[in-house]
Amino acid sequence: MVKCKLLTPKAEIATPLYVALSALTFALLAAVWSALTYSDAVPPMFLPSPDKVVKDGVLLFTQFDLMSDIGASVFRVTVGFLLAAVIAVPLGIMMGSLKICEALTEPVLSFIRYMPASAFIPLFILWLGIGESEKIAVIFFGTFFPLALMIMDVTKNVAHDLIDTAYTLGVSRWGVFRRVILPASMPGIVDTLRIAFGWAWTYLVVAEIVAAGSGLGFMIMQAQRFLKTGNIIVGIIVIGVIGIIIDMVFKWLYGRMFPWMGKGGR
Repeated sequence: MVKCKLLTPKAEIATPLYVALSALTFALLAAVWSALTYSDAVPPMFLPSPDKVVKDGVLLFTQFDLMSDIGASVFRVTVGFLLAAVIAVPLGIMMGSLKICEALTEPVLSFIRYMPASAFIPLFILWLGIGESEKIAVIFFGTFFPLALMIMDVTKNVAHDLIDTAYTLGVSRWGVFRRVILPASMPGIVDTLRIAFGWAWTYLVVAEIVAAGSGLGFMIMQAQRFLKTGNIIVGIIVIGVIGIIIDMVFKWLYGRMFPWMGKGGR
């Protein structure tokens, strides 16, 4: 029975088992990494051993003030993401609810979405200078357009039966939007925001490549110039850890806001 449950589509599993399987995945990755480095199958310049990375990490935290770089990057990503979300969420809801809004904005957003954010860095520097605004603009640009379009799709996927039933019961158009479309869309919107926050972090290194004096992306690029591979891996791991923490917060929030969805933090 246990085996059948584990292989049953969408069936829940016990939280301890979920955590154990997740930890096992990380342990397997660490084992492969250790096997490749301690056996000298990969030269240290290309992939340092885990203990070397730990030593480099301790050095970065204790002597090179890595916390200030983390703080700078968290600030840039958070501000860029929040600015994108504040505009993209209501815009996406309107596009998904009203065809006239979709016709006015969806083609333009889809057109711009395919433009790489990195290509706009020279323009952002020209328009905004080399301060924080330019870096935040890169993160905003990379996050806003796909986020708005995904919010639109979430809103469009609200079941028409719910809307038709509301109209049959005499609910006004504003009432349908407020009492049917918005509540039905909210779980998908929160889940989309969780995914979009991850996109914001992927644009961090791009945002900090040019004219940056701090941040994890800047630290990674500096390490690359001096072939400090251990520092590069430390920066990547730190970004991954921050990402996992943010993901867990969003899942916890999802579980508390929408307990009927049967999904959330563990």
